[in-house]
Amino acid sequence: MKVKILVSLGISLAIVIIFFINSCTGSTEKKQKEWIDPLNETVEQRNARMEWWRNARFGLFIHWGVYSVPAGTYNGEQIPGIGEWIMRRAHIPVDEYRAFAREFNPVKYDPGAWVKMAKDAGMKYIVITSKHHDGFALFDSKVTNWDIADASPYGKDLLKPLVKAAKKEGLKIGFYYSQAQDWTHPGGAKSGYEEGEYWDEAHAGDFDEYLNHIAYPQTEEILTNYDIDILWWDTPYWMTKERAEFLRPLIALRPGLITNNRLGGGYSGDTDTPEQHIPATGIEDRDWEVCMTMNHTWGYKSYDDDWKSSEDLVRKLVDIASKGGNFLLNVGPKPDGTIPQASVERLAEIGDWMDVYSEAIYETSASPFRRPWWGRCTKKELENGDTRLYLHVFDWPGDNILRIPVLNDPVQCFSLSDKESVFKNEKSNNSLLIELEGEAPNEICSVIVLDIKGEPQVPDQNIKINDDGVLLLTPEESNLENRGYISSNHAKLVRNNELSYITWKETNTWMEWPVEIDQQKAFDVFAVVATASSGNKLIVEVGEDKNIFMLPETGGLDSFEKIKIGTISLPTGISTLRLKGEKEEWQQCYMSNLELAPVK
Repeated sequence: MKVKILVSLGISLAIVIIFFINSCTGSTEKKQKEWIDPLNETVEQRNARMEWWRNARFGLFIHWGVYSVPAGTYNGEQIPGIGEWIMRRAHIPVDEYRAFAREFNPVKYDPGAWVKMAKDAGMKYIVITSKHHDGFALFDSKVTNWDIADASPYGKDLLKPLVKAAKKEGLKIGFYYSQAQDWTHPGGAKSGYEEGEYWDEAHAGDFDEYLNHIAYPQTEEILTNYDIDILWWDTPYWMTKERAEFLRPLIALRPGLITNNRLGGGYSGDTDTPEQHIPATGIEDRDWEVCMTMNHTWGYKSYDDDWKSSEDLVRKLVDIASKGGNFLLNVGPKPDGTIPQASVERLAEIGDWMDVYSEAIYETSASPFRRPWWGRCTKKELENGDTRLYLHVFDWPGDNILRIPVLNDPVQCFSLSDKESVFKNEKSNNSLLIELEGEAPNEICSVIVLDIKGEPQVPDQNIKINDDGVLLLTPEESNLENRGYISSNHAKLVRNNELSYITWKETNTWMEWPVEIDQQKAFDVFAVVATASSGNKLIVEVGEDKNIFMLPETGGLDSFEKIKIGTISLPTGISTLRLKGEKEEWQQCYMSNLELAPVK
């Protein structure tokens, strides 16, 4: 085994950072001179550092390692869960798992082709797993022999050629590094286990020693030896503030580095990382990036064939950009170095859309108004002080009228796919009306460009008591939150002329509406709903107030009824009303309007 004992490290940068860390048995005890945090920046410095990332909007995540060999199956049994967690899920002993590395021989690996695939899809950066939770490094680490160079027949670094290929094509690149969880090296953290607990005696060891002799020097290796732009920490099990402070100074090795919020110890890094879901209204005052799989798994799993459609993925990219976030979309290569064909095809189809419409994604910022029923909106500031709105139309309106909730005077309006196709528009009450013509230019997402004078002026969009005396909360106006790995179970808006509704399959989904009343009132709550079961419990939350109501059967999913479910109280002013489902015995239902009538 190649072992490097960390004795000291000196760092000298333009900002003069010097620190010394001494290793000792069983602890991360250290002697440290004054350290000037490179992230103690001015707003201008931070904006300059983050500019490329904010402009990029779209990146490729790659989960690749020894776990691609069993590909979800161990001892003839298909192991539930995500593929790269097979060692943990199946409690595979270390010696048995190490044997899989002898079959990890990516002779068909073509880093140039991978980069081209990402670039052709419209992606601007790549993040790859340098070491995942199984502890196996895709680089030639000098602190362990559990790496691609020493434990596999391939015998050489996988990361250097990918970094070189990315830089050649103008893409940024980052490394994922599992700093805490390590299921092979002694002392590494294990999800679901307390310190000192493990399923294999080979795991026995001290977590601080693991950090000192594996995580610290390997992080130093990847930040010293590779020209990377992002360090993507993951799963901070057992990571106290002191332990995070032990690793965190290493980011000073690479000025300009962008890090995420998964180091632990209360450190938020540069970016938040919602996983497998898109926040209903984005994340305010933070840079954020949705990481998501194309099927259910990150690492390759041979029998996971439940793929998201290209339409779904394009619309997710648009949705994320419209809320001011980035989309990090994953592929899980096979052990021979090829990427599953289903992933290749979807990336190519996303690229076809981006070839025409990428202007409406890159260098854009979040929509100035709430999500419209017809699609999404991104925007750019123009040099003359005007604003360009990119109207991403998922559902081409049947009356060919697009209603845009802005008060500004229009400048021009045209189709992004055919700039000679100009649309009439006019101001009407609190919106601009765009008169569309013909069929939708793109069946996945058409983009209409609307330039307006000055900065967007948006009318109040809080929902108030209407002329009929009720608060009408429609599915079109809801902010829809979908959590969970199984995209086919996510709620979707179904809109038709008779009755729009949301397909509500599981309780990882909920709906939100911003409401405003002039004084506190009690309301009777009526739900327009279709159910085939009488066991569902609805949760209506407003601030700290939580109400649970039983939902009766209506006769099936094709039978909508308006049902009084209970009474709630709303506070004076603006609040968020959230509609959730109780997990216990939840059955699929369809939810249409929620109507709140003041109690008489």
